Amino acid sequence: MDFLYKILSWINTFVNPFFQYIFSPVRFLPGWLSNTMISAVIGIFLLFVFKYTSNQKAIGKVRDSIKADMLAMKLFKDNVSVILLSQVRIMGSAIRLLFYSIRPLAVMVIPMLLLLSQMGLWYQARPLLPGEEAIVSMSLNDSTAQGWPEVNIETIAGAEVVAGPVRIQKNKEILWNIRALENGSSEITFNVNNVPIIKKLSIGEGYMPVSVTRPGWLLTDILLNPLEPPFDKQSLVRAIRIDYPDRISRVSGTDWWIIYFFICSTVFALIFKPLLKVRI
Repeated sequence: MDFLYKILSWINTFVNPFFQYIFSPVRFLPGWLSNTMISAVIGIFLLFVFKYTSNQKAIGKVRDSIKADMLAMKLFKDNVSVILLSQVRIMGSAIRLLFYSIRPLAVMVIPMLLLLSQMGLWYQARPLLPGEEAIVSMSLNDSTAQGWPEVNIETIAGAEVVAGPVRIQKNKEILWNIRALENGSSEITFNVNNVPIIKKLSIGEGYMPVSVTRPGWLLTDILLNPLEPPFDKQSLVRAIRIDYPDRISRVSGTDWWIIYFFICSTVFALIFKPLLKVRI
């Protein structure tokens, strides 16, 4: 399992510069427009992937079979045996369509997960505005049973510490309250038993990458927080989180952006499906 975590961490490190470059126009566009454009491109791209990784000829035959059975049900609506037989055939055809979709879905699932995790950096939370305050929480590993490590914030570019550190024994956490001062992408440098540890900090208006959590050695955390390297299992620190504000929008805001993405990409895929002659 550790090997899988290392592979995912390495992939994130490799693809981060690429996605930062590809998504850089998001900074200058309205959220609804950037998410719509990304959704449209991805929806059409996935059509191409499906077309060339699936058995289009077999899918076409199954689709024709379903149409024939539905026509038989309409023409012989008074014949119970024909209707029942047609319904059984339609169910069997639906299962075959699902089977033919396994290969293209297997090809698409990992790239889609990487893409969505990168999009989440832009839409899931908004950066702090100058003057806003936020809680920074550092979660520690089980080593706290033998005593708390010496922890403090050494430097914090573009912000200041308002209060803290506050130790929460029950949760094995150390909390600070910080206030943003200047726009920009900066860093918080912690000193943990004389070991420097870095956490990214985003301050500004509009859209910019926001890494809510520097993750620990957990697969879902590494996947959902791709911008910063994870802490390994031997680290005193398990994770560091900044409570950024939610982004308020029904198309490009916290949690809503992914719903809009799936709806919009599906609509564009359906629009272009006949033009690209894709059987699904």
